[in-house]
Amino acid sequence: MYSFSTKIRYSEVDASLQLSYPSIINYFQDCSIFHSEDLGIGIDYLKDAHRVWLLNSWQIKIHRFPQFNDELNVNTWPYDFKSMFGYRNFTLTDKENNILVSANSIWVFADTDTGRPVKPDPDYASRYPLDPPLPMDTAPRKIDIPADYIEGAPIPVTVSHLDSNQHVNNGQYVAMASAFLPHADYRNLRVEYKKAAQLGDTIYPRISMRDEICTVVLAAKDGTPYAVAEFKK
Repeated sequence: MYSFSTKIRYSEVDASLQLSYPSIINYFQDCSIFHSEDLGIGIDYLKDAHRVWLLNSWQIKIHRFPQFNDELNVNTWPYDFKSMFGYRNFTLTDKENNILVSANSIWVFADTDTGRPVKPDPDYASRYPLDPPLPMDTAPRKIDIPADYIEGAPIPVTVSHLDSNQHVNNGQYVAMASAFLPHADYRNLRVEYKKAAQLGDTIYPRISMRDEICTVVLAAKDGTPYAVAEFKK
């Protein structure tokens, strides 16, 4: 397991002083990057090898919302590699090691020259120590898209949305989608990433409310999804 400690900043919380959904994503994403950097197989290593890990899906369960000024441990560990897929768990824990947020994630290893998925070399994969998977009910990585929806205002992709791969950052999609929630008490979040949006693209949100589920499709103008987020009470 790889961990780092932190304290929740005012800039990371929502209007209720709870850690926001995109901030949760950012903590998890930062933790996985720190892990790879400390192993010597981080951003520069992958750039030189013309490889990249692309996030395929999130499944996140909030057991208790972390609050402003709480002290946290952010934890992650990979638990499996299968073909071009990597599987990684995350938790946010308090000072007493109680789990506040747990997550499962699926990643795809890709060749940056061709854009196609490739299988990691065994020597590379072996540098990640594997730990047992987190006990949790794993949901399907594909999210059902409702037929009925309302349209949100289009979102032009700007430089501030991009990561070092020149794609819209994973947390930015969640920030866009969570802006359409009627309140901040959804405890289960799933995200499926389908296509990378880039500078100059425009994202068209499609919002569906069903019982206790809010689904937000962030799509191209023709309806092709970039990402799908499902928030559930």
